[in-house]
Amino acid sequence: MGYMLTPDITTGSLGIANAATGNPDLRLNALGGGFTVKKESPLYLEGTLGYARYDPTFTAAGGQVATQWVASSATGGVGWDFPLAKELVLRPIFNVSYGRVESRVSASGQGASGEEIDFLRDGHLDAYGLGGSLVLDYERTRRENAIDLELRYTNIYLQSFGNSSTAVKGSADAQSVSLWTRWRAPTGMTTHGRPLRYVLEYAHTAFLGDLKGVLGFNDLNSFGTGLEIDSSAYGTLVTRARLMARYRVGASVSGWQLGFAVDF
Repeated sequence: MGYMLTPDITTGSLGIANAATGNPDLRLNALGGGFTVKKESPLYLEGTLGYARYDPTFTAAGGQVATQWVASSATGGVGWDFPLAKELVLRPIFNVSYGRVESRVSASGQGASGEEIDFLRDGHLDAYGLGGSLVLDYERTRRENAIDLELRYTNIYLQSFGNSSTAVKGSADAQSVSLWTRWRAPTGMTTHGRPLRYVLEYAHTAFLGDLKGVLGFNDLNSFGTGLEIDSSAYGTLVTRARLMARYRVGASVSGWQLGFAVDF
């Protein structure tokens, strides 16, 4: 759950498969974003919705227990922009989240018993998260190009509560440090009355606390390229739309992703 709490390019869409079979053991997707309410106002809001599925297999006294774990989460954030320079702000953010993991048995193991097996058959874990982030955000927009750079540290403490199954009560300290950069410049072509831009992107996330090494790696890198359409000339709600292809790599993992994003 800790990997899908905040907007993050590297974990926004992540699937880890068995190298021999190609069968995904873990599938994680998150949709999120954030914005400053007005140019005249320093109030910043963000939100993330996450969904993950993990298919572990356990050995119990009654045989093999193949399960399906499904996790969902929602995180909100409220921040404030403190200008440090003309195009640079420091943004502290308060984050609160809620998540739930549900378990279902998908194969054998019906003869096994105990609290742990009861959870695997039809158990769940509810967790809340409290914490925050500190962001250094640089945005420079010129007619010939635009540069965005964001450095972020996040620390959200997750704690189980309520009617969670007794076998899985616990807590986790989800920490990460991420760097995200983007370069946008005109291609020389126009569409919708505005220049068609090419986009280059790089992101790096280092996982700390209880996230470190859990999935077999401590950090991920993302290299992206794509095209951006500017529709602001028509006065629509969506001012820009981007289609991006990204290559991600970390220790023992690599893969591709196709993404779509809009600006309002």
